Amino acid sequence: MSRLTSGRFVVVQVLVLALFCTLLGRLWFLQVVGGESYQAQAADNAVRDVVVQPQRGLVVDDMGRVLAANRQAWVVTVDRSALGQQPETEQRDVLTRLARVLDTSYDGLLQRTKLCGEEGAPEPPVCWNGSPYEPVPVAQDVADDVALSIQERAEDFPAVSAEERNVRSYPGPDGVNAAHVLGYVSGVTEDEYDQALKDRDTTLNASSLVGRSGLERSYDSILRGIPGTTGKQVDSGGRVIGEGDATAPTPGDTVVTSIDAKVQSFVESELEKSILTARGTRDKITGRDYEASSGAAIVLDPKTGRLIASASYPSYDPGVWAGGISAKQLKRLYSTKAGEPLLSRPTQAQLAPGSTFKPFMTAGALENGYKTSTRLNCSSSFQVGNRSFKNFESGAYGSIGFDKALQVSCNTFFYRVAYGEYLEHGGNPTDVDAEDPLVKMAQSFGFGSTTGVDLPGEAPGRIADREWRRSYWEQNRDYYCEQAKTSSERDFAGLFAREFCAEGWYYRAGDAVNFAIGQGDTMVTPIQLATAYGALSNGGTLWKPRAAKAVVSQDGSTVREIEPEAEGRVPVSRKRLKYIDTALQGTARPGGTIAWKFGDFPLDDVKIRAKTGTAEVQGKQTTGWVATYDENYVVVMMIEQGGTGSGSSGDSVRAIWEKLYGITDGKVDRSKALLPGAKAPAALPTFAADGSIEAPVAGAGS
Repeated sequence: MSRLTSGRFVVVQVLVLALFCTLLGRLWFLQVVGGESYQAQAADNAVRDVVVQPQRGLVVDDMGRVLAANRQAWVVTVDRSALGQQPETEQRDVLTRLARVLDTSYDGLLQRTKLCGEEGAPEPPVCWNGSPYEPVPVAQDVADDVALSIQERAEDFPAVSAEERNVRSYPGPDGVNAAHVLGYVSGVTEDEYDQALKDRDTTLNASSLVGRSGLERSYDSILRGIPGTTGKQVDSGGRVIGEGDATAPTPGDTVVTSIDAKVQSFVESELEKSILTARGTRDKITGRDYEASSGAAIVLDPKTGRLIASASYPSYDPGVWAGGISAKQLKRLYSTKAGEPLLSRPTQAQLAPGSTFKPFMTAGALENGYKTSTRLNCSSSFQVGNRSFKNFESGAYGSIGFDKALQVSCNTFFYRVAYGEYLEHGGNPTDVDAEDPLVKMAQSFGFGSTTGVDLPGEAPGRIADREWRRSYWEQNRDYYCEQAKTSSERDFAGLFAREFCAEGWYYRAGDAVNFAIGQGDTMVTPIQLATAYGALSNGGTLWKPRAAKAVVSQDGSTVREIEPEAEGRVPVSRKRLKYIDTALQGTARPGGTIAWKFGDFPLDDVKIRAKTGTAEVQGKQTTGWVATYDENYVVVMMIEQGGTGSGSSGDSVRAIWEKLYGITDGKVDRSKALLPGAKAPAALPTFAADGSIEAPVAGAGS
């Protein structure tokens, strides 16, 4: 071997030795220095965390009766990822066998496994709106024998599981529904889950339930709780070989409401009764029975703004979502033919208020030049330009004051007031900036804006003033101007289009007088009207309505009380509010518009103030309103296309007042009232360590 070759061999030996030394050093480092760390990481790789859903918090009424709870139910899920690894024929066979066991169709089952947005998927919530990597619930409330059959025949149902889960339930104490107050829950959407990951929100996971409406939505973060985990040790094949570390879930807190189940249930039944009665009553104007398409009823505490009852008709079963809603059920909930049951009429129905608007017009007039001693002619009609505005049924009462005008609901009296104010502030239909004290007063009572009620989706209503008319015209003039060009000169639609195109933004005297009696384009919601009448009751404070009263932890301690919140005071002197209050006491007495429904009612003991309203809408039957109050309650009922206010709702409003005060045969017995002492309780229920709930002691916390 040459010297050169020998030298190269030595170099190779040195390199090999260096490599061995490096390798040995690295092995020593991994096993000795970093051994414990890597061993822990390896152990982690062998543990799979399984999410444990928390118990969703309860929703209870003012007496502690449970309105929303949880129960255990069998849930069948399909793992899309695992199913996708099977041949297509096997996938179909698995779902066919599963559909047969679940007593459903293959197509219906397949639809439930589809991700929302993918081709052929049905509309939410029938499709799966959660994570694509999470097993999809395809059936809930499955019978025990069906669930056990699926578990025992695992070889027939690959990618299918049956397990017990918490399901939201609505027990309905005293027959209460309260769907639009409570709301409902459904599975988290993929977008919500992704956002939770970005926000590091540990309360949401791919299997979480999320509040979608009502209190379930408004207080979702409180009710939701925090998921836990249970570790499962698995081998390389994914088989469970032991238990790992576990973190217990944190249950959600309880929401205590001011809703009273007994009052709510009774109000719901009376609202339904009045609507069904109206549907069997002949409308003299149209010659057919009233449609009575929908309605709302509210009982409010005027001293705090707390909701005691809030009923909407038609309604629905909030528990239908818990079991996995079908396409047919979903279609009905959105159906106009079925009355759109998902629409919450107390907070979302926007309708002309009719004569229930007049007390607020009275306040506006008295604060702007008119006096309580003012007398105006309640004639059978009032001429404005070339149009004659008539009284209801053309009645006439001669020269009367504001008090009598409210009690008999004289339209022409308020026409004269509004026309006088219109002329006083210029009488110019093109002056968008002209002052209008009646409009300002309506706005100060909360009309035209949301009340701030702690229920989602509240509608703002509408004040159809000069500004609104101008805005509406600007949004629609192009359409009507185009219609005017192509329509016949003799065609009514064409005439209207031409007039709107040229002068649709004018605010004329006719608009002003219509506004004063709650007609025209002005719309209010029942919750707005109840809140405004609450201000008349309590001396001028406008409260934000509240359905929730407190948050209570699982150990029974009060996390926080949800205090009443005032929006402000209405700009009306106490003296003038007192005048209006006294005047409204006469509406239920002889001569008033609802006296025929309160003939033998003990008005000296329960001093009810009342105002009726009958709103006329072009192309529809009249909508009836009744607004009543005393120092403890506000009771408002509305029936759309149900006739006059007193005729459609008078009997039920009286029945509600009788139950609120325990009145039988004209005598008051407060011990028989639906609420102890005939007052909303100020104290909270007591939550014991064993989970029992005791009603608040009467008079406590007041």
